[in-house]
Amino acid sequence: MTKPKVFVTRKIAQEALDMIGGVAEVEVWEDELPPPRNVLMKRVQDIDGLLSLLTDKIDAELMDAATKLKVVSNMAVGFDNIDIPAATSRGILVGNTPGVLTEATADFAFTLLLAAARRVVEGDRYT
Repeated sequence: MTKPKVFVTRKIAQEALDMIGGVAEVEVWEDELPPPRNVLMKRVQDIDGLLSLLTDKIDAELMDAATKLKVVSNMAVGFDNIDIPAATSRGILVGNTPGVLTEATADFAFTLLLAAARRVVEGDRYT
């Protein structure tokens, strides 16, 4: 039995790629910018899984091109970029990472509180 094929639309942590690679053949888009739409449409033609980011539009047209697609994992809190009804009608499972930004948001909020309390911006402008 052959391993399923997964396309990852951006470089992600090696630890995550290793986890996917343990169960599937993984191909990663190596550029910093998202793959152009025409490239994405070609790359999905023979894949079983797609790991996307919020900037990747996963719509009915793309799903039609990805005839073997079984799952879309969105590395984002939301899933506004995925046509959920189109995926549901095709039996494609969709997942996301709802807690991925919780710590970063808390860190940023605390940083802003400290910067305001210590008047960091004002001090920077003064010096």
